[in-house]
Amino acid sequence: MGQELVWKFISINLQRNLFMMINCSDEDATLTFSIVARDPHTGALGVATATAGPAVGALVPHGAAGLGAIATQAMTNPYLGIDCLTNLHTLPAPDAMAKALAADRSPEQRQFIVVDNAGRVAGWTGHACEPFAGHLLGDSVAVAGNMIASAGVLDAMLAGFAPDGPLATRLLGALKAGAQAGGDVRGTGSAALKVFERETIAAVDLRVDWSETPLIALEALL
Repeated sequence: MGQELVWKFISINLQRNLFMMINCSDEDATLTFSIVARDPHTGALGVATATAGPAVGALVPHGAAGLGAIATQAMTNPYLGIDCLTNLHTLPAPDAMAKALAADRSPEQRQFIVVDNAGRVAGWTGHACEPFAGHLLGDSVAVAGNMIASAGVLDAMLAGFAPDGPLATRLLGALKAGAQAGGDVRGTGSAALKVFERETIAAVDLRVDWSETPLIALEALL
């Protein structure tokens, strides 16, 4: 391994360890509701998320064309998303998730959903997540939420995920349905949506980092 690669490896792991040391208080939690999905007709992959706090798009949504889409939340560890994407190069969604969680120091505090490029889905809700917390898996779609009004939020999100139409519009529809069913018990202050198609960069990459009506603002951008 060359000297440049050695220093890059050290730098990445120092960043990871620093994050894990400071990400240990309730102030770092992302109490939210999210959806990941794959469009079986186009192969597009997408993730959408909303929360009461600011800038949910900074840490929760992850994805890459040809690999998968991920939401990592609750006591958020963004490295779960990064690691899971790496694992998806060689593993299906359930195994990629399991491998990422096995390397995490506090899996009981994490919530995590993933869909891979074949439409396989996986979900995890740690027992220490703020109630109500849970996830549901469907056909090429998964939803999850913590500190949400009830399990009905998740049911509403799956029901609100339309069977046809542009993936971005369908993802937003699921978020809106979840919010109408109670959403985050504290309200909604930020939202984000990403769709990955064939290119390295996202085909849709939208964030509303702070608003009294972030889903309306997100829809206006879309």
